[in-house]
Amino acid sequence: MPCDLILVLDAPSPAPLRPVLKQLQGTVRWAKVGLEMFTACGPDCVREVADLGFNIFLDLKLHDIPNTVAKAVESVSGLPIKMLTVHASGGTEMLQWADRARRDHAPNLLLLGVTVLTSTSAEGLLATGVPDTPEQQVLRLGQLAIDAGLRGLVCSPLEIAPLRAALPGDVQLVTPGIRPRGSAADDQSRIMTPAEAAAAGANFLVVGRPIGQAPDPAAAARAILAEISAA
Repeated sequence: MPCDLILVLDAPSPAPLRPVLKQLQGTVRWAKVGLEMFTACGPDCVREVADLGFNIFLDLKLHDIPNTVAKAVESVSGLPIKMLTVHASGGTEMLQWADRARRDHAPNLLLLGVTVLTSTSAEGLLATGVPDTPEQQVLRLGQLAIDAGLRGLVCSPLEIAPLRAALPGDVQLVTPGIRPRGSAADDQSRIMTPAEAAAAGANFLVVGRPIGQAPDPAAAARAILAEISAA
């Protein structure tokens, strides 16, 4: 199964990352714009990164009442984005409204249901009233999102294999919590190496600091891509 690499843009604007992005042109095809950057500089940052030749994964993790989320999907539909996240825990109706807005305004957009954050442990789930393991909760929310019409999920690498066993083969799995061997885990608690995640069946691996903070980001990206290909 093909697997691609997404670079996380950990900054409030594209400006300080422009040298790294220029180094990575032609090597990395995807870039993730998250809440930090989007709340700091809004849609312009999406357009700026897209103009550098990157496919944009807009990671906003939308979670609100169904009408508000649907209107937010409509609002970003005119941006040059190819993937957008909503929280699967928002429930069936919210997910259905979001997917309806996608179909009406951006039919080629891949809407992804976020299951359980990779920073969340079993203890963290329990503190929110969920007594199940992260894997059980990911499977529950993943099935909910797919039943609501979504065709992609965000999950930790530890849940790739169970999701592949439970869901249709065309479901796209986007996987943060990727750390090359020897890298620090940072704030992630459920992690795998790029080779392990690719072999398990991920479609996209989301990587930030191991590339962005490397002495040679392009070399770090090439090493991860080689590891993916070998897997």
